[in-house]
Amino acid sequence: MVDIAEDGRTWLLSGPASSYALHLTDADELLHLHWGPRIAIEDAEALARDPLPGYWPFESPLDGREEYPVEGGPRFVRPALSVRTEERRGTEWRFGSYATQGDNELHLRFDDDGITITLHYRMRGDVVERWVTVENGGHARVELLRADAATWTLPDRDGWRLSQLHGRWAAESRLTTAPLTYGEKVIGSRRGHTGHQHLPWVALDTDATEEHGEVYGCALGWSGSWRMAVAQLPDARVQITGGAGYDDSGLLLLQPGESYTTPVFAGLWSEGGFGGASRTWHAYQRAYVVPDAERDRPVLFNSWEATNFDISEEQQLALARRAAGIGVELFVVDDGWFGARTSDRAGLGDWTPNPDRFPQGLKSLADQVHGLGMQFGIWVEPEMVNPDSELYRAHPDWVQYQPGRRRTELRNQLVLNLAREDVQHYLWDQLDTLLSSAPIDYVKWDFNRCFTDAGWPGEAYPQRLWVDHVRALYALLDRLRAAHPGVAFESCSGGGGRIDLGVLTRTDQVWTSDNTDPLDRLAIQHGFSQLHPARVMAAWVTDSPNTQLNGRVSPLRFRFVSAMAGVLGIGGDLTEWSAEELAEARRWVDLYKEIRPVVQHGELYRLRPPAGGLSAVQYLRGAEIVVLAWLQAQSHGESAPALRLRGLDPAASYECRETGEVHRGAVLLHHGLRTGLKGDLDATVLRLRRI
Repeated sequence: MVDIAEDGRTWLLSGPASSYALHLTDADELLHLHWGPRIAIEDAEALARDPLPGYWPFESPLDGREEYPVEGGPRFVRPALSVRTEERRGTEWRFGSYATQGDNELHLRFDDDGITITLHYRMRGDVVERWVTVENGGHARVELLRADAATWTLPDRDGWRLSQLHGRWAAESRLTTAPLTYGEKVIGSRRGHTGHQHLPWVALDTDATEEHGEVYGCALGWSGSWRMAVAQLPDARVQITGGAGYDDSGLLLLQPGESYTTPVFAGLWSEGGFGGASRTWHAYQRAYVVPDAERDRPVLFNSWEATNFDISEEQQLALARRAAGIGVELFVVDDGWFGARTSDRAGLGDWTPNPDRFPQGLKSLADQVHGLGMQFGIWVEPEMVNPDSELYRAHPDWVQYQPGRRRTELRNQLVLNLAREDVQHYLWDQLDTLLSSAPIDYVKWDFNRCFTDAGWPGEAYPQRLWVDHVRALYALLDRLRAAHPGVAFESCSGGGGRIDLGVLTRTDQVWTSDNTDPLDRLAIQHGFSQLHPARVMAAWVTDSPNTQLNGRVSPLRFRFVSAMAGVLGIGGDLTEWSAEELAEARRWVDLYKEIRPVVQHGELYRLRPPAGGLSAVQYLRGAEIVVLAWLQAQSHGESAPALRLRGLDPAASYECRETGEVHRGAVLLHHGLRTGLKGDLDATVLRLRRI
């Protein structure tokens, strides 16, 4: 809901539990008023009457109070907007007009001598979406050195703490929390994609726990290079600024009539602690971000860890038969089905089936997989090319490179310049033809190296490559989804290297990490859940020992329960599994299908973090409750503690389907539920129903 004061210069956006308010002064200074619990427009007007402090030679009263700081004038904070024209640099804007759209959207327009800046706001539930449009309306050229999506201003509090998700390949989404100190904390990616090193999310609190206390969170929807800066200013005020691009060396060049719209930078306030903030993020993504989020994601089998590059139609069919036998619903052929792809040294860019491995193309295998009662999927990496490929031999100029410099190869591949229209046309033709050639239901879209030589010879302003690559990726995915509405897409980048709200508007799930070790995955999944819902979190059961990474030996029970916390997948070599293992796997898959609606669509409660010993999560949907618990190790004479459940009615009774016991809600909330776990690497699934 959008409320507007009578003078048309104070605006209030409200959701079910929170409000966001801003005010325009008589001097056209746009000030932030409120972000927090729900208030009335009269409260916002009262806040607007508080005068700004006076100016001093070394400080500005706007700093820490301005809604969207620009470069120029009496400001010393990091500018969200930095513009250069042929005549001058900086912004001196004047308010133009405001407009509303529907009952939840506000647009504020400002003008600066031929440049129009529009600030956009949209309230979705208790999540505020913000973005900015900059338009060149009268200059020969406007150079956007920096155009952030938003600056978020926090209320005056003592002792802010900053939480973020950091990591690396195979160790993504590690949660860390530390006191915020004076100065700036900057995170982001210079790599051309979201990156394994940081998810574009931060949360700030002063004394919050998992279920209690104020939490402010911000998340950026952009799948290229990005930057967030969290600043504690000299007067202790805190602002968060973020958007696409990392440096201020140039984002885009706008010709007359051209405009640039930033990605969405979303934010929320919660008084329910980190768990409450997470549940709000999850509900927001299921309702407004993820396509077809109301649909259950199927149990999949992926052939990569079973076969690597050594594949054939008959061999894949043998795996498919075993996968169907344990209840798999989607069979995915990973890397190695196309071109001369017998290793990672050749074939990328040639998206036609290898005639020796698939003499009848993919249709024959896909038809047989469908005959087994499963959907059929494939792996692709369209934004890359091997030098040893027909595509590169025909078009060596289609890659990113700097003239006169060596073309860096990582994983024996180069990055296609997707900003070029001819590259876009080629990929559309290849992928549309591929998806039309066989009954393909699912595409795993990978991205296995970062930008290094991001040059565009002949382009007058090559910096736009960084933005236009992502725009072209989005456009290609949108076009493919429209042309092939039955095909689901998974975002992958060597695991979790491209996970953000931007790519999730176009993909049905994400590959969380290449690390499939079930114990390592608990920490990765714990961090991932701070922002993203289980409905998009792909997780696999693979072989033991874990030959891909650490060699850890773990029981099948622990591997399955770990992967059942998200979208269950299986990636082991089923042809080597014993009859007993296959029978056990079938039981776990059947159980997952029973609990899947609760896991993928329910509210998540993190009961105990994966810090050693016992850890657990709970999912709640209506009258149904699912608890997944893992015991890493047990000391002699020490039993696993009871799990205090969350979100229950203390006056109700709940029946445990595993034991038949009936528990009172108050007892489960305050005294807990025993898991029966013991030993090392034990795990269990507990189902309860309100009666």
